[in-house]
Amino acid sequence: MSTLHYLVLAPFIMAIFVPFFYKWFRNIHTGWFVLILPTVLFVYLLQYLPVGGPMEPLQLTVPWVPSLGINFTVYLDGLSLLFALLITGIGALVVLYSIYYIANKKDEPLNNFYVYLLMFMGAMLGVVLSDNLIVIYVFWELTSLASSLLIAYWFHKEKSRYGAQKSMFITVTGGFSMLAGFSLLYVMTNTFSIQEIIAQAGTIINDPLFIPAMLLILLGAFTKSAQFPFHIWLPDAMEAPTPVSAYLHSATMVKAGIYLVARLTPVFGGTAQWFWLLTIFGLVTLVWGSVSAIRQKDLKAILAFSTISQLGLIMSLLGLGSAAVHYDVAEVDMLYATAVMAAVFHLVNHATFKGSLFMVVGIVDHETGTRDIRNLGGLMTIMPITFTISLIGLASMAGLPPFNGFLSKEMFFTGTLNATTLDIFNVSTWGFLFPVLAWVASVFTFAYCMIMFFRTFTGKYQPEKLKKEAHEAPVGMLISPIVLASLVVIFGLFPNLLGYTIIEPAMQSILPNLLGEGDRFYVNIYHWHGLNPELFMTIGVVLFGMLVVLNLKRWQETTFFLKERDPLNRVYDSGLDGLITGSQRVTNFQMTGLLRDYFAFMMVFMIFLVGWTFIQFDALSFESLAMFDAGEVTPFLWIITLVLIAATVTMPFIQQRITGIIVVGVIGFLIALLFVVFRAPDLALTQLLVETVMVVLLLLAFYHLPELRKEKFTPRFRFTNLVISVGMGLMVTIIALSVHALRQTSGFDPISDFFVEASVPLAGGYNMVNVILVDFRGLDTLLEVLVLAIAALGVVTLIKHKFKGGEDV
Repeated sequence: MSTLHYLVLAPFIMAIFVPFFYKWFRNIHTGWFVLILPTVLFVYLLQYLPVGGPMEPLQLTVPWVPSLGINFTVYLDGLSLLFALLITGIGALVVLYSIYYIANKKDEPLNNFYVYLLMFMGAMLGVVLSDNLIVIYVFWELTSLASSLLIAYWFHKEKSRYGAQKSMFITVTGGFSMLAGFSLLYVMTNTFSIQEIIAQAGTIINDPLFIPAMLLILLGAFTKSAQFPFHIWLPDAMEAPTPVSAYLHSATMVKAGIYLVARLTPVFGGTAQWFWLLTIFGLVTLVWGSVSAIRQKDLKAILAFSTISQLGLIMSLLGLGSAAVHYDVAEVDMLYATAVMAAVFHLVNHATFKGSLFMVVGIVDHETGTRDIRNLGGLMTIMPITFTISLIGLASMAGLPPFNGFLSKEMFFTGTLNATTLDIFNVSTWGFLFPVLAWVASVFTFAYCMIMFFRTFTGKYQPEKLKKEAHEAPVGMLISPIVLASLVVIFGLFPNLLGYTIIEPAMQSILPNLLGEGDRFYVNIYHWHGLNPELFMTIGVVLFGMLVVLNLKRWQETTFFLKERDPLNRVYDSGLDGLITGSQRVTNFQMTGLLRDYFAFMMVFMIFLVGWTFIQFDALSFESLAMFDAGEVTPFLWIITLVLIAATVTMPFIQQRITGIIVVGVIGFLIALLFVVFRAPDLALTQLLVETVMVVLLLLAFYHLPELRKEKFTPRFRFTNLVISVGMGLMVTIIALSVHALRQTSGFDPISDFFVEASVPLAGGYNMVNVILVDFRGLDTLLEVLVLAIAALGVVTLIKHKFKGGEDV
């Protein structure tokens, strides 16, 4: 494996050692050991930043399941490098921050926290650095699992458990949808490699599976990146410790969907469906998140809806920018690629200012004991450094100069205005709404930034409403937000530092076919563009934003603003309640406690499934009855058959377990004898071994159990059993006759011939039954062994934890 493969696996390897660090070095915070890894990974990745020329993609492959086209292929280009740097860089700062935020106490399971955090970091690196869709899916679901564990880190809180459950349900459901979309892409292209799929993008656009694949994949991206109406999991995820919120919900996890959309833009971009879905959902999410943030009273809740809004902004920019794919290379104009440039730039900007703001909120909560803006105020002089960091972060998020958020917001306005000039996708009809919605959302964004700033740091200090006396945070807790706030200023004053090292390489990854060989996108970001519409839109944002803040009391008297909780949560809660109620009804119907009911359910299901399959594929055939040439039946065979029938008929009348087991064993041995008569010694040997073991084990087990409980049967129930039994017998008989007929008329060789010929040369075994079980059906056998192992562990657990009486089972 290459160094980049080990880079992805490094967090998982490190997670193995965290419990030992936690146990052996109790006087040293475990975070100090963990901090080394993301720092080293970030520094290592810096060497791939292009200097003086275009970035050459790097692709390295390690076979995993090559027969299915699944390989662990690392693909490093501008887009994946951008996300990898965010994951490791922000990750290092978050770990440093967490060392001071989460105290090293005996009752604080720091080992769990850092194992989950490292697992999440590795999963995110796997998502952004993998080229194979199935490998991406595996890492994708790992991010959902790790994030749920982190959200529920303080599992003694009901809200933490609720938030973790909600995030898991929504994102994993989206992940299943995404997997279905990936499967459709494979059907169309016969490959799981993203780069190979991109190479076939021009040929699959007219495939009937193209649109279903797009919709399924977008569902996965929208759930992960909290797009409306799937955004409801993100506010409840704020119950996680603040370092988790700063990492997962501002810089990394919620941008996994953004990454997937950007990565697959060369495949689906240029189509009207992709353009409108991304743009509409993005703009609706942008407006809904910004308006919802106004009514929040908790600082983290404000930032949660702010994150939702900003994710909608980036998603809409990718949708608008995808229109550039519509044009041929010779007709490309940067006018249509500006939106993609703004999306990439805002990805970086949002990670810097939102990460610092989450950390600031954690500091305020840590040093005052509350995040409720109704109890805060006057912290400017008490916490001057925290105040300064907040001022920079909030001004950037509000889109004020000279910070980086102002630049990307202006580019956002430019992208929406440029989109109105498009002469494709019927944009001329509704395109005028793009800049209008962008402007409205920016007004509310400015408003909630001002509310957050003034209600926290200005006004009257209210110590009586705080849980502890407010004071400035320790230096260690301030380092990470200071670094991020410094980047906000640096990228605002010198934005072109990112021009050809981060932004342009990422644009080439998103729009790879727009430039000729050796050409590059022109990236030159600066503050002053003259008296243009974007500037006047910004002035309007400030003016109307101040009006919203000044008239906030009137707004807050409306029904919408009186309820902080998103109204769409009712849909989720009622749906979850309905799911639980429905599952309970189904369970009560199925789990009767009677073995005969379970057999009845299975048999009825098999009868309908197999019967429907035979009818659907026209496989029923009774021609074998006409050409059936029965051989001579010897007296010995008659005796075996009659004894077998007699033993089978007596089974329903046996009331003693031991007697029943012996009779079942007799039936099994007689079947083995039939195999011998029909010259199948390998089958006979396998049957004898299995039957002997089962009879002995059952006799040992049931000898010590209480007497068989006698149960009464109603005549109707007996008749139902008769119908099911006859149906099962008819089904097996029809299958045997149809198979015999098809073998005679289809001209195909029976599959048994393959096993006869291949058992020795391919598997080195003469017992064909054993070879089939161990080699040809090795995966099935492995899973069966796994089931037995789990059952054995369950037995051992029950023996070790004997019930003393009175415990709830």
